[in-house]
Amino acid sequence: MNELGLKCLVRMKRYRSYKGRVGKVAPNLLQRDFKATGLNQKWVTDVTEFHLFGEKLYLSPMMDLGNREIIAYTLSDRPTYQFVGEMLDQAIGKLDGKARPILHSDQGWHYQYRAFVGTLHEHGITQSMSRKGNCLDNAAIESFFAVLKSELLYLKEFDDMDHFKCELERYIEYYNHRRIKGRLKNLSPVEYRTQVLKVA
Repeated sequence: MNELGLKCLVRMKRYRSYKGRVGKVAPNLLQRDFKATGLNQKWVTDVTEFHLFGEKLYLSPMMDLGNREIIAYTLSDRPTYQFVGEMLDQAIGKLDGKARPILHSDQGWHYQYRAFVGTLHEHGITQSMSRKGNCLDNAAIESFFAVLKSELLYLKEFDDMDHFKCELERYIEYYNHRRIKGRLKNLSPVEYRTQVLKVA
């Protein structure tokens, strides 16, 4: 790139939510084992930031490792606890009465927050956290962010932030319903979930 005089204009600064210990830090129970034999066994989450048109937008998704589906997400112009808490409530709303997943995240302050930990405890969800500063411990959701940015953010042009929000929501719909995965027998996450539930 240097020889050709090319410069990368798309790399964005990574959002970091770590603010030290503000609450409970859970042990790393997942240990980079991103395989799940069924739905609602292992969930992963994180927050990523988009900076466009002099504005910021934050995305908080929850992924089920059983089929790599984004089962819940929220968007906000500020990385408050409320927008992460709302995402968690959405995800819990998808659970049946028996499922008790492990929820893995980094050590971001949202996930140490008393309300977040209390909600997990209330619903029998086991909390797991990456080691400090080790993004590979949460590689599954980081991979989703990389795919999203390479297939949407870096390839399309947007008129304004509202247009980007609309396209982002459309992309997540596409990712869940139409983007096939080899590990899912060339089905989309939703198609795979539907097939699993039919067999069950």
